[in-house]
Amino acid sequence: MHNVKKIGIVGAGQMGGGIAQVGAVSGFEIRLQDTSAGVLDTCRGSHKKRLGRLVEKGTLSQDDADAALDRLTYTERLDDLADCDIVIEAVIEDAALKKELFQKFAAMFTHGQILATNTSSISITQIATAAGDAADRVIGMHFFNPVPVMKLVEVIKGLATSQDTTSRTLALAEAMGKTPVPANDRAGFVSNRVLMPMINEAFYAWMEGVAEPAHIDQIMTLGMAHPMGPLRLADFIGLDTCVHIMDVLADGLNREHYRACPLLKQLVTAGRLGDKAGRGVFDHPG
Repeated sequence: MHNVKKIGIVGAGQMGGGIAQVGAVSGFEIRLQDTSAGVLDTCRGSHKKRLGRLVEKGTLSQDDADAALDRLTYTERLDDLADCDIVIEAVIEDAALKKELFQKFAAMFTHGQILATNTSSISITQIATAAGDAADRVIGMHFFNPVPVMKLVEVIKGLATSQDTTSRTLALAEAMGKTPVPANDRAGFVSNRVLMPMINEAFYAWMEGVAEPAHIDQIMTLGMAHPMGPLRLADFIGLDTCVHIMDVLADGLNREHYRACPLLKQLVTAGRLGDKAGRGVFDHPG
């Protein structure tokens, strides 16, 4: 049993907001914290809009949508999460920032609460070093984007993570309507260790003139039954994020062949970051 009733989430961006929505719809009380009032306001509006769409589609009743919104609390104060049963960190992929947060979590949450990170590639063991004696309660809870749609949660144990923490986290993910799959702590875990080199190789294929981007994607969608081509997926993820994850793989696994393709890095230098910038490999107007 997870024994979780109240979930604290740090970071109200795309991932944190998605986790908060799923948790609220699943019946959990949610405390969503971000240092930016503007980000919190945007997230609040997004929740209302997304839940409204679910009501329009008939997949959620108006009463259930209203109840989910009532379970959501937005705050700029980290201390407002102190009485939560679990905290899920969903800030940017910055190891130093995450370690700073987990040092604070260890001091705040002293009654056996789960300390989870939504990192997609940074070592759980590395993050847990900041938690000191609470390292056994640190675990990776890697949700996938868009969180309300994607069923998978990759659950990653660090070297110090206890079996109790792992079991409770797996049970919690199931209670949130997700399918949790365990993995061990290596750079990129399973998902990004397999996915990101494929995306990187697609950039090499483009750079070396093997085929045009649309044709590379078409071959992968039609020939490999992928729902989205690797270059289009890179735009969706964010090209800067792709470069960062490739660097994490190269450093974490001590293998230089994981370094990002020069063309991928060039696009990032030019500010062509993908969907969020309006242009990446492809143009994304409006």
